[in-house]
Parts: sequence; C-alpha cells; structure tokens
Amino acid sequence: MRTLTILGLESSCDDTAAAVLRQTGDARPEILSSVVMGQNDLHAAFGGVVPEIAARAHAERLDGCVIKALDQAGLSLREIDAVAVTAGPGLIGGVISGVMCAKGIALGAGLPLVGVNHLAGHALTPRLTDGAAYPYLMLLVSGGHCQFLIVRGADDFTRLGGTIDDAPGEAFDKTARLLGLPQPGGPSVELQAKQGDPARFRFPRPLLDRPGCDMSFSGLKTALLRARDGLIAEQGGLTRADRADLCAGFQAAMRDVLAEKTRRALALYRAEAPAQPMLAVAGGVAANLAIRGALETVCAEQGIGFTAPPLALCTDNAAMIAYAGLERFRSGHVDDMTLAARPRWPLDRGSPPLLGSGKKGAKA
Repeated sequence: MRTLTILGLESSCDDTAAAVLRQTGDARPEILSSVVMGQNDLHAAFGGVVPEIAARAHAERLDGCVIKALDQAGLSLREIDAVAVTAGPGLIGGVISGVMCAKGIALGAGLPLVGVNHLAGHALTPRLTDGAAYPYLMLLVSGGHCQFLIVRGADDFTRLGGTIDDAPGEAFDKTARLLGLPQPGGPSVELQAKQGDPARFRFPRPLLDRPGCDMSFSGLKTALLRARDGLIAEQGGLTRADRADLCAGFQAAMRDVLAEKTRRALALYRAEAPAQPMLAVAGGVAANLAIRGALETVCAEQGIGFTAPPLALCTDNAAMIAYAGLERFRSGHVDDMTLAARPRWPLDRGSPPLLGSGKKGAKA
C-alpha cells in the first residue's frame, strides 16, 4: 500500500493557495496543510477581480504559500512525491504564475509534475472529503462556472447541462455591485437575504419553462436591476429593507432554479442505475446555506445521498488540486516542462460548448 504525498498549487482566480495532501493505499486522504491567501483587499476598490492585479499578487505570494504549507505539514520537498498545479481554466495571468512556480519546484527538486483542471479539483472534492464512489452526480456551482456532471472517473465527465450565460457566483457579484454591497458578492447578498422578505419581489425563474438542465442567470440580474431602478425613481433611493428584500428575492429565484434543474439532472443520472446514487455540490456558491438546504431537500425527497464539502473547501483551495493531481498521478499521468497554462479547459470535451468557442477553445 504505497503512500503518496502531493504538493498542490492553486492560482486560477484571486486566491493564492498551496496544500500538502497524503494518502496511503485506498485509505481516506489526509490534508496535512492548506494555506489560502485571499486578495479581497487588493480588489475591493474596483468592485471585482482585476486580472492584472491578481496575477501580480500570485507571482509575489506563491513561493511564500508553498513554504508555509510545507512548514505546517512538517515536511521538506525531499518528502514530496509529486507537484500538482492548476493548469486551467482561469485568469490566464494567475494560471501562468502557478504553472511556472510548479515547474520551478518540480525541476529544482526532481519531482514529477501533474497539471490539473481546476474544475476537476472541485468535481473530485467529494472523493477527498467523503470517499464518494463513482459514478456520482456533481453540481459544480461557482463564480465562473455552473454545470451538472456525471463523474465516472478522475478524467471521465459527462455534462448534462449548465449555464448559457452568467454563472451563479458572477450573478451574485453583479447583484452586490448593483446594491452597493461589498465584494465578494455571494456572502454579502446571503447576509442581506437573511434579513429580507423573499416574497416581496417575484423575480423570474429563467428556463424553467423549457426542458433540459441548462440554466440562465443573466435575465435574473437584469430583473433585479429594473426593480432597484424602479424603487429609486419612486422614492429617491433604497432603504435597508429594500436592499434586504431585493437580496432575498434574488437568492430565492436562484435557489428555485438550481433545485428544479437538479431534479431534472437526477432523473437523467438515475437512469444509469448507479449502485450508490449521490448528488455532490461543490464550488464557492455551495457555501450558500439556503441553496445547499434546498438541494438537500431535493435529495431527501428522492432518497438520494447528498454531500457537500466543508465550507473551507467550497471556495478555491489547493487541497482539492493536490487530490485531483494524486488521482491522476496514481493512474500514471505525468506532465513535462511543456505543460501549458490554459484559459479554457472543458471537463466534458465530447459535448458541444455551452458558451461558444474561439481561438482559445471552448469556454465550457
């Protein structure tokens, strides 16, 4: 029963992260350390993530994150078996920073290098935290992505549907900006929604009148904008109650769409007759307790297992990258110094892209 110890690096958006993970045979993996350095203070004045600022911060912080992760694990590079790094998709400047740092470590220490799809890191997190058995249904719901995937293996994903425009996290961020709330938008909107009346504003539930598992959230954001502007025109501004009710209505619409689309995705997934049917949810929006609760209810109604990572592993982190790299490494996959950073990297390469394609490849 071979023991593998993996150093993981993550820098796809605005969180600089490093982690050390260890697994012996088929035993549950152990996270020996997980360091995440956020950048909220660097981007706060701009209402969102500025790619150039993020890339510069990653380049400055990655080596310090690695040193801290190794120190917390009580290990040196001589005790590491491989280096796993997010090689895409993401903001290309940040991805390049991570890939170049990982290449330097691998080359200098004589270690194998494993490139990891950031989305696979999220999608495989239920195996890291709960030992989920293949195949399971994954709802990957984050700042930049939203899709239903049947996960059959570390490199085997079938997409059942996804967002055709804004991702949920993006819609939360835009809503926060429209209402003058601090970034990141997800936690700010959720906090306000707890104090609001979700029935006051009846926002649309996009695409529920159409079959399938695809989603759309751009119109939901536009509906909130119009409701906000109507209040401002009528009364000259927004009260605290207005802001809380707008957030509650927005979150309720998002929750209802995700719950109904999950029911549809579960029907397609269950047609495969999995031995241990399970829905897993991961990504930053999985930290939203209202949405998570609605998904749990759907699963309870259908007798389906449900799992979601701890809140610290919902958002971007390097422990998930280390684990995804470990699964790839165990299967014999190793990259060389030609590993390239990729701004786009769909998990299901056999399905047509949801968001179109171009010189850089399919977006999702």
